[in-house]
Amino acid sequence: MVKTSANWRQFAKGIIRSFGLEVRRIPRFSAGHTPVEDIHPYADYAPWLGDDEFLMVHEKIRNHTLVDRYRCWELWTLLAEVRSVAGILLEVGVWRGGTGVLLAYRALQLGIDSPIFLCDTFRGVVKASESDTFYKGGEHADASPEIVEQLAEKLGVTRIEILPGIFPDETGSLIPPGPIRFCHIDVDTHDSAAECFAWVWPRLSPGGVIVFDDYGFSLCAGVTRFVESLRGQPGRVVVHNLNGHAVVIKTGM
Repeated sequence: MVKTSANWRQFAKGIIRSFGLEVRRIPRFSAGHTPVEDIHPYADYAPWLGDDEFLMVHEKIRNHTLVDRYRCWELWTLLAEVRSVAGILLEVGVWRGGTGVLLAYRALQLGIDSPIFLCDTFRGVVKASESDTFYKGGEHADASPEIVEQLAEKLGVTRIEILPGIFPDETGSLIPPGPIRFCHIDVDTHDSAAECFAWVWPRLSPGGVIVFDDYGFSLCAGVTRFVESLRGQPGRVVVHNLNGHAVVIKTGM
């Protein structure tokens, strides 16, 4: 008997259920009316496997971040694209320092003569609101500046400035005036993402990049909706990456 696609689905479900597991269809619309579905890109190009230094750094930082290897690789490569752009480096939402230290190491490797400012409350997620579907505030509080400092020391990174407190309310004024070339925003909630962007964007150099983590995750639907609100405006290009990043490139003042 020739099996149709429906037959194959039932056959596969039967095998999975024989192991005591259940198969459920992921709803196409959830997370506060944000359209979602399970995404499995077919591309298999994996350039990170050919970069021994990246793999070494990632191995050392991976337990200090919730950001997967694919997004870490994107941060690693995007920083190289802005090496000739003027300005400092900034990360908001540091947690235990994984991506911040990775960026600092990469900057050192590229010869980028700029400190990286690492801003985090170190007491968990803030500014949760009705725009957010999961976060209520206080999550991810298992971090400290000392943990970040220890990781930086482990990788021989020195040009970091750790700024504990809510950004930009409590720490924005501690960042010296001047342009920004690269900013990684990993804050989980709509209002925090919006306020970070509003602070960074006027200072971002033309050709500079803002990377939003949490984009495209149903648990962070507020961040996704905020990024979508940035589309169609002059002076920027907004790129949706299926890995869980949105990349905003400044094309003009």
